[in-house]
Amino acid sequence: MAMEQPIGAVVEGWQGARAPSGEVLTGRWVRLEPLSPERHAAQFHDAVVGHPHLWTYMPWGPFSSTAAFQRALTQLAENPAYSYYAICDVATGRPLGKAAYMNILPDHGVVEVGGIAYAPALQKTAGATEAMILMMRWAFAAGFRRYEWKCNALNAPSRRAAQRLGFSFEGVFRNHMVVKGRSRDSAWFAVTDADWPALSEAFEFWLSPQNFDAEGRQKESLSNLTRLVRVASDPTQAD
Repeated sequence: MAMEQPIGAVVEGWQGARAPSGEVLTGRWVRLEPLSPERHAAQFHDAVVGHPHLWTYMPWGPFSSTAAFQRALTQLAENPAYSYYAICDVATGRPLGKAAYMNILPDHGVVEVGGIAYAPALQKTAGATEAMILMMRWAFAAGFRRYEWKCNALNAPSRRAAQRLGFSFEGVFRNHMVVKGRSRDSAWFAVTDADWPALSEAFEFWLSPQNFDAEGRQKESLSNLTRLVRVASDPTQAD
C-alpha cells in the first residue's frame, strides 16, 4: 500500500531488457536470420506465389510480382520499429517464412511476435514450430517479462497456433484496427516470465529427437505439453 492505494510488486533489480539486434537463431530444422530483401525476396516469393490466402489477415499482400514483394520486404526490413527475420530451412538455406519482434519495449520488458507468414512448404512442420520456440527463447533470455501474440480475432489458425505454443488468452480488443479498409477485432495472448520455465521444459521435451519417429512424426503433441502451463485458454479453440 502507498497512500492507502494498492500498487504492484517491486521488480527487484529491474534494469530493462536487451533489444533485439539482428541475432541469428539456429535450430535443428530452421535458421532465423535478419531479413534481407536482396537475399531472400526472390526465393521467398517463389515459395508463396499462387497462395493469396496467406495474406488475407496481413496489412499487405498478395503480391503481383517478385519486384512488388521485394519492395514490401524492404519497407519492413527498414522500419526501425520492427526486427524482422527470414525463416530459412537448415538443409537447403531456402527462405520459407518471415516473422518479427514488434512493439519492442525494453524498458518495460514487453515484446510482441508478429508479421508471421509461412510458405506452404513450412506450414505444419516441426521447423514451423521450432521457429516460434527459438524467438520466444531468445526474448526471455534477453530479459523480457512479457511476450505477446496478437491476431485478427477471425483468424482461427493463428488463434489455434498461439494456444498450441502455450500463450494464454487475454481477451478480444474490439474495433482495434482498420486493415485493408475492414474493421479488425484483435485477440490478445501472452506468455510471461512466470510461465516461461515450465513452458521451456515442455518445448525441450517436444523438440528432443526421441519425441519423433523415423518418419519425423511427433509422438507427444505440443498441445498436450503446453496445456497445463496456460493461465487461460481461448474459448474458441479446443485442444
